[in-house]
Amino acid sequence: MPRIRAAIVGTGNIAHFHVKALQALPDEVEVVAAVDIDSARLMEFCASHRIGHRYADIEQMLASQRPELVHLCTPPGVHHAQVLVCLQAGASVVVEKPPTLTLHELDELAAAQGPAGPWLATVFQHQFGSGAQRLRSMMADGVLGRPLLAVCNTTWLRTQDYFDAPWRGRWDTEGGGPTMGHGIHQMDLLGSILGDWEEVSAVVRQQARMMETEDVSLAHVIFANGAVASVVNSVVSPREESYLRFDFERATVELTHLYGYGDDDWRISPAPGFEEQVSAAWKSASHGIGSSHGAQFQAVIHGLRTGSAPPVTTADARRTMQLVAGIYASAFQRRRIRPADLGPDSPFYSRMDGAGARW
Repeated sequence: MPRIRAAIVGTGNIAHFHVKALQALPDEVEVVAAVDIDSARLMEFCASHRIGHRYADIEQMLASQRPELVHLCTPPGVHHAQVLVCLQAGASVVVEKPPTLTLHELDELAAAQGPAGPWLATVFQHQFGSGAQRLRSMMADGVLGRPLLAVCNTTWLRTQDYFDAPWRGRWDTEGGGPTMGHGIHQMDLLGSILGDWEEVSAVVRQQARMMETEDVSLAHVIFANGAVASVVNSVVSPREESYLRFDFERATVELTHLYGYGDDDWRISPAPGFEEQVSAAWKSASHGIGSSHGAQFQAVIHGLRTGSAPPVTTADARRTMQLVAGIYASAFQRRRIRPADLGPDSPFYSRMDGAGARW
């Protein structure tokens, strides 16, 4: 098969992860162009990664290079417009989280996809490490029994100067605080394991940082399979940690990391009487893949080359985005929220803070 022609839009820090992951697949993809309004940064980026074509305008790049895939490494507030331009030009898109600022914007992009492409995929790379694959496989095989209880904590630290950047900590440019911009990776992994959620109750707080959005959120989530989960998102926690725990009938599975995991970051504790069966399944399942951009991008490229929608699809991303919206809706309306409460008639469908945050 011919190689996929790819382009990078936005050449900040995260773009280096994208281009390195793509260039690690030289037989399958070729990075042909990069786009940035910062000409000096763009020139340095292209020189560093041996990219031949530079553009200040995304539409000019699309017309000139006609890439089949565009990676958007730009701030969240411009994702919707940029994805739409790419899809209309026939290019599939990989976009950094969050894919959009609202459910409304995400639904518009989902509708702009074609039945056979172009498609939109969101970067939720934690789904693709071998630890997550192993856990999903063991669940499907029935080794672990029913999921009962989960914990999903993103307790990070961002000092005030981080939020003093003019576009950070704002509803109109980031869509929310740590619930939207930081904990979304762990919440997405939680959902990829436990599936659809049915109800959420939450609080959001401004504990220490001066900004429009929250700096802490806490939620109680009920899933369709009967499992319940506690979810904490914070940017005021001096000892930083990303922690997920899943209590099944036959074992507890835990993941402790910060920004990415390997096999050694997972541990399993079988329930009495199930030690041999659970341990054998854990050892024999998938190993050796970290939660890197490369693991997801390899799956994306494979999907495009075989004519199928690349992961993570808009439907998958919507489940996570809907949980984020549900947390905000529950906190600001001070009531339990179900997915049906977040339709087009809800103020939280078009803004994550609804009609405006009420602190």
